[in-house]
Amino acid sequence: MVDTRLFAPGDRRSAGFLLLFALANAGGVIAYQPLLALLLPLKIEQIAGDARIGLFSAIVIVGALVASGSNILFGWLSDRSVVRGGGRRRWIAFGLVATAVSFAGITFAQTPWAIMAAVAVFQASVNALLGPMLAIMADEVPDGQKGVTGGLLAAAVPIASAVSAMLVGLAWASEGMRLAMVAAITWATVTPLLLIRARRAASSAPPAGEVAMRRQDIVISFAARLLVQVAGNALSLYLLYYFQSIVPSASAAALAPRVGQLLTVGFVLSLPIALIAGRASDRSARRKPALIGGAVVAAVGLAGMAMAPDWRWAAGAFVAYAIGSAVFLALHAAFAMQLLPSPAHRGRDLGLLNLTNTLPALLGPLLAWMLATPSDFSAVLLVLAALTLAGGLAMLGVRSRQ
Repeated sequence: MVDTRLFAPGDRRSAGFLLLFALANAGGVIAYQPLLALLLPLKIEQIAGDARIGLFSAIVIVGALVASGSNILFGWLSDRSVVRGGGRRRWIAFGLVATAVSFAGITFAQTPWAIMAAVAVFQASVNALLGPMLAIMADEVPDGQKGVTGGLLAAAVPIASAVSAMLVGLAWASEGMRLAMVAAITWATVTPLLLIRARRAASSAPPAGEVAMRRQDIVISFAARLLVQVAGNALSLYLLYYFQSIVPSASAAALAPRVGQLLTVGFVLSLPIALIAGRASDRSARRKPALIGGAVVAAVGLAGMAMAPDWRWAAGAFVAYAIGSAVFLALHAAFAMQLLPSPAHRGRDLGLLNLTNTLPALLGPLLAWMLATPSDFSAVLLVLAALTLAGGLAMLGVRSRQ
């Protein structure tokens, strides 16, 4: 249970709204994580057999491109709806329905081209849900509560991971049944947010002289998050292979449960720390110290993984990375929203910022392919540590906000 003392005093509606928003965000992550992390690889193995790696890589690339464009498009469309008095929730509702329908396309796809097309439709649909949702945080959460909201958003990954584990454990359930469960959980978690009327937080356009500075700061902020996210993407794909290089005597099947437990520990420990860091940044109105500190801790964790002689050292270093990364990403979401140069284009601008989540899907695997071997990940981890540290230090260049 979340301690309501973490929320700003005065507005009794705020805590409830922030919790419902965090729940809806978790529903958005549940909409894609179980599918992309577990269910889709199983589906592709059935379709492609030994050619599954090539097909999966092609689908990941196509999906990343569609997700990037769709997030920008639906963010922009929701901007237009706000200007016309319609609000963003109608686009979230559209994305909710479209995502459920796209699951049927994935279920019935039986050829490589069919599954690629079905995943492209799914990516467009789920980003119609996610793009306008993040803009609601920019619209309706006051700046003094954006830090704690960013911390609450960190709960989405462990919740979605638990749902993924639950679905895979249902041996009796068919693929269609599992996707139907994903759709039902997504509906249950997102719908309460749709039932709350929009209430825009007090804000005003920045002075003309500050707009150019904010645009420059957005570029710096974009680059910083991109650098940090490259490490996160590479680890999400190659973490099991990394631990095989640390414990070569263990098989992948034997290591997989241990790595799953380690991920759970890292996610669970990250959540309260990110929440506390977010609330502290709200109280002090200074987010850069926590951002830079999170990046430094993450970089130290990656360097520790590069030098780890055994499982315990490697596991401890990974937990340090997970905590630092969670703090940085949670606080960065809040910080970036305060840099947006125009309230009229928040959905579009956040869609552009979302490229920092999709482009690493292309950059992370490339670095791993160039620098890692099955028995040695030290070089790639040291490069990722340097990139993460550079991302944190880049935030020192932001001038328009403390």
